[in-house]
Amino acid sequence: MFRVVTKSLTFALAAGLLLSAAPAQAQFQPRRGTDVVGEDYHIELSYNFWSPTPEAIVNSEALGILGTDINLVSDLGIEKQMLKDVRVVLRPARKHRFRINYLPMNYDAQTTITREFIFNGLRYRPGLPVQTTAQFKAWRFGYEYDFLYRERGFLGVLLDAKYTDVNVGLLSPIGDEFTKAVAPLPTIGLVGRAYVAKNIAINGEISYFKVPESASDEYQGRYRDFDVYASYNAQKNVGVQVGYRSIDVFYLAKNDTGSLTFKGLYFGGTVRF
Repeated sequence: MFRVVTKSLTFALAAGLLLSAAPAQAQFQPRRGTDVVGEDYHIELSYNFWSPTPEAIVNSEALGILGTDINLVSDLGIEKQMLKDVRVVLRPARKHRFRINYLPMNYDAQTTITREFIFNGLRYRPGLPVQTTAQFKAWRFGYEYDFLYRERGFLGVLLDAKYTDVNVGLLSPIGDEFTKAVAPLPTIGLVGRAYVAKNIAINGEISYFKVPESASDEYQGRYRDFDVYASYNAQKNVGVQVGYRSIDVFYLAKNDTGSLTFKGLYFGGTVRF
């Protein structure tokens, strides 16, 4: 009788241990995607240093006097600057990300005019000293859906609203003139990431939109943003990155036009929570 009871108790304890171990094992199984470092987060903050090569041409009309295409680099002496690029990603679910990007671009230059041009109704002649202030503020608000998500990478679609504020001012003995243009544009694009190692990823994205020329004779616009970078995540909360970005913007607002291109290498860091 004692042996039967002992065997029964032993069997019951063993069964209890097996039943309790099964939920515990399931509880501590790694989540999908955690074999790579850098994908387990809800908030991501990035701060980058970008030194792009500027190519900028503006044309401003005033008082019924058409302007001249002015190259801010060759005509007004604008040079490369180290810019700050701030990015925020909110990730409420694995395949959904809300993105914010703020990119202020400020340039100052002093030069002596070497060719004649018209800006904002004034004629600038060779030999005239000019102080130039050029500000290009770019905001980006977007939503990303990763329709293809795997443990070692993903592919998604981007829906963005781009907001570019252009302000160019010329200070000279003949006057203080400026032109201002705001170019809000929606864009659509693709984004992808592939982990070549547990904590090293190659990332790329491109977004584009163009207002058809047939839509309006007075207002047109184009925006293209291309970005590719490699990221190294020392651990899940901290990473560094280096990449190449190219932004191309064109706008037409009645008789004012602007063609802006910025492209070059950048580097920075990322923190995640």
